[in-house]
Amino acid sequence: MSIRWTLSTALVGALAAGSMTVPAAVQAEDLRFWTTENQPARLVRQEEMAADFEALTGISVSVIPVEESELGTRATAAFAAGDLPDVIYHTLQYTLPWAEAGILDTEAATEVIEGLGAGTFAPGAIAMAQYEGETASVPVDGWTQMIVYRADLFAEKGLEPPTTYANVVAALEALHNPPEMYGFVAATKVDENFMSQVLEHVFLANGVTPVGADGFKALEEGPTTEVLEFYKAITEASPPGELFWKQSRELYFAGQAAMIIWSPFILDELAGLRDAAPPTINDDPTTRELAAVTSVVTTFAGPSNPGGAAWGDVRYFGITQDADTDNAMAFVKYSVDEGFTKTLAIAPEGKFPVRRGTMDEPNKFLEAWSMLPVGVDRKAPLTDLYPAETIATIVEGLETAQRWGVTEGQLSLASKMINSQVINRLVREYIDGDRDAPSTVAALNEELAQIN
Repeated sequence: MSIRWTLSTALVGALAAGSMTVPAAVQAEDLRFWTTENQPARLVRQEEMAADFEALTGISVSVIPVEESELGTRATAAFAAGDLPDVIYHTLQYTLPWAEAGILDTEAATEVIEGLGAGTFAPGAIAMAQYEGETASVPVDGWTQMIVYRADLFAEKGLEPPTTYANVVAALEALHNPPEMYGFVAATKVDENFMSQVLEHVFLANGVTPVGADGFKALEEGPTTEVLEFYKAITEASPPGELFWKQSRELYFAGQAAMIIWSPFILDELAGLRDAAPPTINDDPTTRELAAVTSVVTTFAGPSNPGGAAWGDVRYFGITQDADTDNAMAFVKYSVDEGFTKTLAIAPEGKFPVRRGTMDEPNKFLEAWSMLPVGVDRKAPLTDLYPAETIATIVEGLETAQRWGVTEGQLSLASKMINSQVINRLVREYIDGDRDAPSTVAALNEELAQIN
């Protein structure tokens, strides 16, 4: 048994027992915690959590805000200087690259997860952080992209929920009646990341990826053609023009779209809780009428991938190689266990729990999170706004959440491909009739193969 395990076990035991002190061997003057949740109100909540943790354990935590756009360069510089913080709250994109670079203590993260029960975390969040048999960082929260749809209109026409390509196309045929009602509002603006995000979700749904374990992986013509034809179908049922998140939200809020693809950040706005983006389906900007007839799908499937997929964005607590390891482990453990509801309360509308509960209470955190108030100008818990099955669907998307390149160990290459916007451009050219599907697949393979 390692010294680390002996000490951390003692500390976890003290926390579990509600002890107000910790073993002398693991006392420290200060932990440094980098967070990209740097909005003032969110920082206040994190400072309060740090104070609560110190009161419980005697370990002080310095909460240090970092701009998300600067996180990568700052971490690299701190690693080179041997001056990394103890814990970093970071996005999925850094998990495997930082593990490979030696920035993360993957053994420490794995011990925290195993101590809490790996089965209490969303499998997708764990799978996306696997590195050499360990979990590189501890999953905290995340969200899955959604097909947001008018459940009332689907019911009126006897339509199945849009869980497959085929169901979406059937709904387009039944509901598309412009300009009163568009079947969909697809993303078509090539230089918007929104189109990249939506396209990756659609490709994943059909099991299509441009990367493999060895790097670039040529797209198969058959499944990729299915993706292209599906995307063309939803585009043809959309308004003309350069479309991105703004038009999709506006048209859906006006009652002029049957389906859109969006993040869960739309949920509070949809229920009339944000003055800057009110529903306009009627004359009341605070109306919950539209929310009441809306449902969502997170995991949907194409014909070549019957199991389907969800596009997920997961955030993690990384324990660094320069950390005061045992105390850092204790802080992370507290933040996803005793203090987890407070962690989620920092921004509950975008922090869906990747840990539903404990071994003894499997839904403890899910239930607590669902009661947290969301909104900007007005607040209400999600349970007041949406039925339990809708909330469950959103969280369950994390069970199958995927991203290109994660399981293949090629997240960096996949990110370069996405950021190049090659896929956006060539898909848009196919939609516009510049080339047929086989030629588009060939063009995609030719251009993506050049990215490294």
